[in-house]
Amino acid sequence: MVLRHKRPSFTITKQKTGEKSILNNQKAARTRRQRGYQWEDTIVKRFKSTSDWKAFRLGSPSIALPDVLAVNTTNSTIFTIEAKSGTSTSLPVPADQIERCLDWIKTFDIYKKRNVLLAFKFLSKKRIGVGEYESRELREYFKIWDESLEITDCVCTYEGKFFAKIDGTRKELFLKECKMPFKTKQRTSA
Repeated sequence: MVLRHKRPSFTITKQKTGEKSILNNQKAARTRRQRGYQWEDTIVKRFKSTSDWKAFRLGSPSIALPDVLAVNTTNSTIFTIEAKSGTSTSLPVPADQIERCLDWIKTFDIYKKRNVLLAFKFLSKKRIGVGEYESRELREYFKIWDESLEITDCVCTYEGKFFAKIDGTRKELFLKECKMPFKTKQRTSA
């Protein structure tokens, strides 16, 4: 006969809390991915609703592709788009994602106008705590990456300001807003 010792309850509680924490993290990650996919899908649908534009979601981030490719052969224009969506007050873009978008537009040199767009969607709810949100205006920004800039990690704020993140500090960059061929929820100037 084997004797089994009962584990102290605090260990079981710790394990359950740890498992709950892992499940919460997995759920949050899934929610973030779903927001990203929905935003990419929205961008594609908006391009496709216009004449002369074709757009495609290119797939998983693990295969080094931009999120969206949009092409207008009539105007000889191609956009590679990195899309970010969320409930926070700033949305980051890693340098490697900007770099892969640049690599793609350089490949398609047959097009006269080639731009990397950084598309940001700040949802109409702002996260203020774990599972807590407050209402705010939904905002979208379509920034054109300036190829003369050094590629670095960047961040866009809810106000539409854009910053490079260098050695833990922020340096404001002034990127042009792209006039899109479809209606957007861009903040209007007051």
